[in-house]
Amino acid sequence: MRVYIDCTPLLVRSAGIKTYLYHWSRSLCSVAGDAQFHTFPFLGQFGPLDHETSVIGRCGTLARMSMVGCLNRGSHSALDWLTPGGDVFHCSNQVSNPPGKGILTATIHDTTCWLRPDLHTPETLAYEHRFFERVLRRANRMIAVSEASRQDAISILKLPPDRVEAIHNGVSDAFFEVTPDLAVKAADHYGLQKPYILFVGVIEPRKNIARLLNAYDSLNPSLKEEFDLVFAGPLGWESRQTVDRLRGQAPGVRYLGYVPESVLPGLTAGAEICVYPSLYEGFGFPIVQAMAAGVPVITSAVPALLEVAGDSAYFVDPLSEDSIRQAMERLLLSSSLRSSLVKNGVRRAERYRWRRCAEESRRFFERACGG
Repeated sequence: MRVYIDCTPLLVRSAGIKTYLYHWSRSLCSVAGDAQFHTFPFLGQFGPLDHETSVIGRCGTLARMSMVGCLNRGSHSALDWLTPGGDVFHCSNQVSNPPGKGILTATIHDTTCWLRPDLHTPETLAYEHRFFERVLRRANRMIAVSEASRQDAISILKLPPDRVEAIHNGVSDAFFEVTPDLAVKAADHYGLQKPYILFVGVIEPRKNIARLLNAYDSLNPSLKEEFDLVFAGPLGWESRQTVDRLRGQAPGVRYLGYVPESVLPGLTAGAEICVYPSLYEGFGFPIVQAMAAGVPVITSAVPALLEVAGDSAYFVDPLSEDSIRQAMERLLLSSSLRSSLVKNGVRRAERYRWRRCAEESRRFFERACGG
């Protein structure tokens, strides 16, 4: 079995999909057995994960992105002869002209562009709708990153249930293996002198930043004095007002910008609690990263996050600033509740190892090929 994995998002600025493809493609190669997994557009060995830049050099990136652009413009896919002997082509949303021969598969991360188009830019909506029309409609089999995403794909996109299989994402081993020393180094690097509440994610409307800021503003004054609210993540697209609040040096609020993957486990492990009040997710990497690192989690009572976190998080109504505030106060004031969530979280995070995800995915490809 020869499978080509479209890893074009590894060449561009991207967040969750880039994390997925980076670890998933590498893990698939480690569990390949008799199968062959190749990364398209012919990446070969690539460097460390960086969400802001390509995982290969500038010249190689320009050449490959030019090739993908040309392939997308054609009326017939040249991928049929660029991927010789391929049994399966697994497509991303960067390739809109997939092979016409062989088995076509894809990953569905979420359907938020259909459920909440107001939370996305017109460019993102166009990409996702094109991906649906040119890839998902004709794909033989698909992976959804959670059962919640699978059900949304079936009900919203009207995809046949027997063509969509739920396989949970994994989390980097670095979050399971982080040490107290790395937490201290991360705090020192960013000058974090107080205990802190941590948010990790792209700064965009879907992440519900404004309500989190308002909830922190209304926190008990003694807790605000004791704990900072730290934001780690690149600017996506957001209202100018929210960005100004993050950068406005309000008392207790720190915006760190993009935090490198080498530093993020330590920064996560050093948090008193992690808060992730997202309005919608397909999986929710930050909550599992925090659980793996032994940090209690507050997150939204939305289907995918309820599924992924189970009994290992404190759930809130993401539309209620008061609900978010009360959750932060309760956890910050209760060491026993924090300890219980940490214990449950570390145990549950073991379900989300990349090796397990890769092994399930290899079997998915075998079934797609009729094995």
